[in-house]
Amino acid sequence: MAKINSAILGKEPIGKLLIQQALPASVGILVMSLNILVDTIFVGNWIGSIAIAAINVVLPVSFFIAALGMAIGIGGASIISRALGSNKDEKALKTFGNQISLTLILTIVLVVLGLTFVNSLIPAFGGKGAIFEPAKVYYTVVLYGVPFLALCMMGNNVIRAEGKPKFAMIAMIIPSVGNLVLDYILIKVFDMGMLGAAWATTTSYLLCFGYIVWFFLSKNSELKIKWSHFLFDWSILKETSSLGFVTLARQAAVSVTYLLMNNILFDLGGAASVTVYAIIGRMLMFALFPVLGVTQGFLPIAGYNYGAKNWERVRKSINTAILYASMLGVLVFAGIMFFSENIVAIFTSNPQIIEETPSAMRWVFAATPIIALQLIGSAYFQAIGKAIPALLLTLSRQGFFFIPLVLILPKYFGEIGVWISFPIADVLSTIVTAYFLNREIRLKLKPSQALNYSE
Repeated sequence: MAKINSAILGKEPIGKLLIQQALPASVGILVMSLNILVDTIFVGNWIGSIAIAAINVVLPVSFFIAALGMAIGIGGASIISRALGSNKDEKALKTFGNQISLTLILTIVLVVLGLTFVNSLIPAFGGKGAIFEPAKVYYTVVLYGVPFLALCMMGNNVIRAEGKPKFAMIAMIIPSVGNLVLDYILIKVFDMGMLGAAWATTTSYLLCFGYIVWFFLSKNSELKIKWSHFLFDWSILKETSSLGFVTLARQAAVSVTYLLMNNILFDLGGAASVTVYAIIGRMLMFALFPVLGVTQGFLPIAGYNYGAKNWERVRKSINTAILYASMLGVLVFAGIMFFSENIVAIFTSNPQIIEETPSAMRWVFAATPIIALQLIGSAYFQAIGKAIPALLLTLSRQGFFFIPLVLILPKYFGEIGVWISFPIADVLSTIVTAYFLNREIRLKLKPSQALNYSE
């Protein structure tokens, strides 16, 4: 079945393929983004704007631990899909067992450390002043559920590796819907405040975990592991780690960005500025879902045709993906530019937040029409197995440009220096990516070398 499905990547029209691949990815990202977005709206309206800032402080810690599960999932899923395709079932089972063991050990260690140093970590991540207490309440409860979230992120990628995208999509929908329902019950009905928001989030992770366990125990999954599969195989661990490192590095950069932003903004404008960034951060996760969906859909198409040495289809997949993603980026840009005030009003009724957020949001999204090139370019190198260029280009925006900019510009321009760092970093990273992508196309994907495959 996997071979039949993958064969179409080299035959079907690129535009049609890209839509087929991008839609499921977009739906998954949309559902997760909507969950975060609506959760923030509920918390902002039912608890208060300080609660939004408190949750934003906790995000880097929970985000990074969950990213471990995602990285292990992506790295192991690559091994599993190739093993299943070549009838190496035992290697697939051993890889899955190792993924579970590795995810459990790493996340439990991090949770223990996170709870031990709770009073130091929260202020370090921007949870100061009035934000500290609600952040501590949320942090403590959510951290208990983060290992389950990491296992869910890992398991979801394995489900996709088995060729079961519908089950993977359901696994993403369950915690999102569960969290929103529980938010209403625990915050609105039982008036539990931050504690209610925290338990709603943690319980939603448990619901997702329960579904994923059911999937692998049911007849829907081919991966029926035994206790022996949980014992570490160092060759599998090494391959899983190297393949997942790009994902982990990207998520780590996101966590570092949140840490810096929360602290810098608190020093510049107090809790209100942290709340402004929290709202903008939610919109970044939500509004860009179609662009990210196209990027995810592009990966298997480019990878398959590169492996087949069909350079013409690789070139066409790059051009088509950039075109589609850019068109979607322009639509996102227009929506933010025209409706920023309306968007902010959904999150909070705080007059200060409503006044300050729209202009900041417009700066943050100012370069949205061109970011498709940066995303597709870095994804291309990941698709063809060039880990170092993929890693460097993935980190270029936040690691090499944004973090230095946000450390320097606010010293000269104040809070506006924070917001203009976003479009400057986007432009610089896009220029760098464009250079290396164009160089790769000229040197490796010459039209004269293309094989004569039919479109």
